Amino acid sequence: MSGKYWAKGEALIAAVPRPQKRLFLALILVSILIAGLSGYWIWKVSFSGLADISEHLPLVVGTILLIVLVITAFGFLGIVTALVGLPTPPVFLGVAWSAINLLFPLAIRIGKVFDIEKEQIERSFIEVSNHLVRQKVMKVKPDRLLILTPHCIQQEACPHKITRDAANCKQCGKCPVGDLVTLVREYGVNLAVVTGGTLARKVVKTLRPQAVLAIACERDLTSGIQDIYPLPAVGILNERPEGPCCNTTVDIAKVEKAINDFIK
Repeated sequence: MSGKYWAKGEALIAAVPRPQKRLFLALILVSILIAGLSGYWIWKVSFSGLADISEHLPLVVGTILLIVLVITAFGFLGIVTALVGLPTPPVFLGVAWSAINLLFPLAIRIGKVFDIEKEQIERSFIEVSNHLVRQKVMKVKPDRLLILTPHCIQQEACPHKITRDAANCKQCGKCPVGDLVTLVREYGVNLAVVTGGTLARKVVKTLRPQAVLAIACERDLTSGIQDIYPLPAVGILNERPEGPCCNTTVDIAKVEKAINDFIK
């Protein structure tokens, strides 16, 4: 394995502050409170109109809104118990994911109000998501694990096309693709280099893996993890020393650790 990219990746990761899970949790909690208050206000305003239709309708609508709020609160509780290391029933984790997908757009909007960068929230979301996936202690056969990475991880000037077959890489050491190919051969996992989210979803649908290890930027990881749910996916942020979508890199040590966390 190329020591050059290993060391370079470690140096880049060290320079980036570790995302805090509590940021996303705080925004989700605020989202639940706002959703609850909004639901109550809507119910209160429409009470008389509902009562005109049927005297039982306000009670029915209010009960449904309350049930949704309670389930969402249970989902948040499931996230917290998983993050602190307490045994969490699978049903709690499922509800937790439903709550995340439901409230994530609202959490982003609340973050804007408090002048919190969207990328910072997305990094926190990825940390929470990774922890929930690892909490399942899921193990798969190597050939059922798929590593997904964007094509920008390849050197821009490289003439060898790897989006169709990563084995076309000549492993010259100028980008991390050679190290990823080495990991694939060593562990027997799958690797796909894709040009965008549409192709990534197509690869997942074609290969039908049991788990995904995704390398990408905050935006693509966040949308990708949500798109392929309930398929478990661990996200590893790429590094962009030359800006977005150009000659990106990744910490190979983190990739190898994630592989070992997944495979039997």
